[in-house]
Amino acid sequence: MADLSQLVKAYDVRGVYPEQLDDRLAELFGAAFVQVTGAGAIVVGHDMRPSSPGLAASFARGAVSRGADATIIGLCSTDQLYYASGKLDLPGAMFTASHNPARYNGIKMCRAGAAPVGQDTGLAEIRTLVEGWLETGAPPSVTGVTGVTAPGTTARRDTLTDYAAHLLSLVDLSAIRPLKVVVDAGNGMGGHTVPTVFEGLPLDVVPMYFELDGTFPNHEANPLDPKNIVDLQARVLAEGADLGLAFDGDADRCFVVDERGEGVSPSAITALVAARELAKHPGGTVIHNLITSWSVPEVVREQGGVPVRTRVGHSFIKQRMAETGAIFGGEHSAHYYFRDFWNADTGMLAALHVLAALGGQDGPLSELVSSYDRYAGSGEINSTVTDQTARTEAVREAFAGREGVTFDELDGLTVTGTEWWFNLRPSNTEPLLRLNVEARDETTMTKIRDEALALIRA
Repeated sequence: MADLSQLVKAYDVRGVYPEQLDDRLAELFGAAFVQVTGAGAIVVGHDMRPSSPGLAASFARGAVSRGADATIIGLCSTDQLYYASGKLDLPGAMFTASHNPARYNGIKMCRAGAAPVGQDTGLAEIRTLVEGWLETGAPPSVTGVTGVTAPGTTARRDTLTDYAAHLLSLVDLSAIRPLKVVVDAGNGMGGHTVPTVFEGLPLDVVPMYFELDGTFPNHEANPLDPKNIVDLQARVLAEGADLGLAFDGDADRCFVVDERGEGVSPSAITALVAARELAKHPGGTVIHNLITSWSVPEVVREQGGVPVRTRVGHSFIKQRMAETGAIFGGEHSAHYYFRDFWNADTGMLAALHVLAALGGQDGPLSELVSSYDRYAGSGEINSTVTDQTARTEAVREAFAGREGVTFDELDGLTVTGTEWWFNLRPSNTEPLLRLNVEARDETTMTKIRDEALALIRA
């Protein structure tokens, strides 16, 4: 029997195909999804991985067996699935393993209006149902389901053009100066969405790896790993481009490279987009997770907005956005969330904001973002440890009692001094501690980083 404890994560379902996740299991998840959400209709999409079309069809079959109508939108980015869920007001399921290697696949699920489904919002119940069916061998069927008299129907619908039109209605690019932009789709879904979204804009697009290929022949589709943007950085310089954009496998995240070939911090992008959104919605609330730069809440306050700090993870961001009516949210991982996009994350919309900001003035991108990138950061550093709790306590003891140092435990351990801060978080799935350090200058950041790492790895 499948081990769902390894397959069902905090926010989604993800595992190796077909050893951990196969078509039969996808069908059971489809049936359970409908039973938990009570949906009369759902929308299903998938990425370019070879196993994705079959898994998506099986999920839809399970949903239909429970009496729900299934709208299949086929190949799409994750944010395109969120668009369909929001616009059609239907629960949705996206088959993708995002930036994971080719042998993986998974399911990201949402309720109507792109509201997230995680452990506390339905995923635990879905898992319980599937485990029960696996034990009994009972196939999901209409027979015996309360209030269901017949199977649902299946229909196909293309949403790409409507998705592009919705994004372009939110950012005015009509008056920008012509820009040359290199786009690395990493053989992922950016190769599907970018041509339609960028069509007709004053952009000279240099495409890289736009061929949809779920085996990722050129590099992993994870632009947060520096080795995966080396090709993009070199191409930006070779082309004399104004900027570069890199999308992850399911194209819901976007990473930005400036005209010098230097990566732009996702915190700087968060601050830039926040300033633009606050210009449209004065006094609005902006959500940021606790490991984005100090510059993010500073810029939000300077622009008259209200910054709200949250835990790491999209379910926490989306929950706080709904609670506060926030206009925008950003994470260090290059996830960007918009109220005008059903509080869901869309790297494409963030990319359009960057293009609009850059094309609306004459300076280079490095100059434009310099006012949003104020501090020295370490990036996320992972350390393998045998006892996460013991190493965290060793760090706490070493910094306790120092003048001006404070602690908080919103998510892991955050230690803050007058000139620096760092956060230490345990991984939920691996024996790792994740360290992020920021300081007012590079020398201080390096000193604090090295001291913390020595304690973690002792």
